[in-house]
Amino acid sequence: MKVTRESLLSLEAYARVRKEHKHVIIAHRRLRSVALGEHMRLQFEDERTIRYQIQEILRVEKIFEEEAIQDELAAYAPLVPDGTNWKATMMIEYPDEHERRRELARLIGVEDRLFVEVEGHPRVYAIADEDLERETAEKTSAVHFVRFEFDASARAAVGAGAAVKIGCDHTNYPSHVTVAADTLASLAGDLA
Repeated sequence: MKVTRESLLSLEAYARVRKEHKHVIIAHRRLRSVALGEHMRLQFEDERTIRYQIQEILRVEKIFEEEAIQDELAAYAPLVPDGTNWKATMMIEYPDEHERRRELARLIGVEDRLFVEVEGHPRVYAIADEDLERETAEKTSAVHFVRFEFDASARAAVGAGAAVKIGCDHTNYPSHVTVAADTLASLAGDLA
């Protein structure tokens, strides 16, 4: 499912439903969030999360002109999975500014070392930052956009209930976690 102009509400209509809808989308986002160690989180996107993001941008920036709405759609719509992949916003989270600066320098290339491992299948490494480069020679960015592309066999295995691990094999941030059943059920829907 894609975010389209027709799926967006007007500013007025969104203002009427925002408060009652907010707790639902927050719960949905929480379900689709995977912590990878103490300092990294993957927020897996789908049509609902991206539509919410666009609606919030339109609301905060008071965007109502058609061209500007289309610009936001063009910027965010590519973050919706297309049936063969999972797409996520990867966030590196260090509350202390000095520690964050030091760790971002140590984690150059971390976005390319993220993987998904479907039981019985080889690791699928992230394709990162397809829109623009987010790191420099001195540091990586605290936010990256990643895509995990699955072949038909891995997609079928996820749909059939195979266990899935998400991990990172960067030298300075080795970590992995088995995806919880309720999160995996939500993510499996992206591969339909």
